[in-house]
Amino acid sequence: MKLSRRDRRDRRILLWVNLISAVPSAIFGFMASPIYASPFASALIGIVTSIMIATPIAFFELRSARLGLLRRLRRLPLAAYFAVKALIYFLVIIGGLVLVRVLAAPFVDHAFTFDSIFEGSIAFAIAMSIIGPFVFEMGGLLGFGILKNLLTGRYVQPKREQKTFLLIDMKNSTGIAEQLGALRFHELLNLFFRDIADAALECEAEIHKYVGDEAILVWSDVRAVTDGDCLLCPFVARDAIAANKERYMRRFGVVPEFRAALHCGEIVAGEIGDVRREIAYVGDTLNAAARLLESAKTVKRDVLASTDLLERATLPAELRTEPLPTLAVRGRAAPLGVAALSRA
Repeated sequence: MKLSRRDRRDRRILLWVNLISAVPSAIFGFMASPIYASPFASALIGIVTSIMIATPIAFFELRSARLGLLRRLRRLPLAAYFAVKALIYFLVIIGGLVLVRVLAAPFVDHAFTFDSIFEGSIAFAIAMSIIGPFVFEMGGLLGFGILKNLLTGRYVQPKREQKTFLLIDMKNSTGIAEQLGALRFHELLNLFFRDIADAALECEAEIHKYVGDEAILVWSDVRAVTDGDCLLCPFVARDAIAANKERYMRRFGVVPEFRAALHCGEIVAGEIGDVRREIAYVGDTLNAAARLLESAKTVKRDVLASTDLLERATLPAELRTEPLPTLAVRGRAAPLGVAALSRA
């Protein structure tokens, strides 16, 4: 069975979590090795213990928003949700420590006991399990790409960069919100953005931000342009929504549709804000993409792309283009060439 890029991404994250947690666990096992055991055997026990603990915790963090029972847990008040998580992590930690020590007892020629080393192992494992979920939560709030850039200080000084943007805007969102009410519309929007996120992962895009009922996706990699992945992305998103058609109809009585616009060019990226910081993209490129999205309604086409992008990108075989009249963009001297995209 072919794995989706989301599944492959989750597997890579699980692998990296285990590798990263194994290193300090091995060091801790080596340093805290009792006199009756080999330090290297204790280091190996530390690695096995970290795998037993880190794997279920990482799985919980990756899948809690997508599996039914775990998704319902996220609807609890924040304090209650963290209390449930703390209980789950505590049980996983204790279970992993006890299981590994019981299984390792015959090899180290020492019976399992609740000694000071075991107590230290519990404290160490709890500390590791707090740091890991904190990183996951921050990555989920900010995006792992943005979190990495903030931590490394990549955009402390503003930088000029070439970016490709995809703006996706839900059709008739006001009417749907009036029909469903604010709470149910929020649920619909959450499911809609989840399908957009699946498409972003399949096409290797980064989700820059959500603005109301609009999602902004961005590519920094030139390969995504030359391969045409960015041009395919809105259609991958449409397929993801179609695959969940029955769920949308059962829960909301409506299947969301959207308009999309694609454009590329130079922007200035940099950290902005004081009380709350984020990485902002400033420049004509994003403004032109927003103007494209506005004009999609006027020209009655669902997916528009600038000719600037089409000249740089490889058009996938399954897509075709329809040239449209040029578009005047406020603040831009030359008109913007436009084409509609559709499946061949």
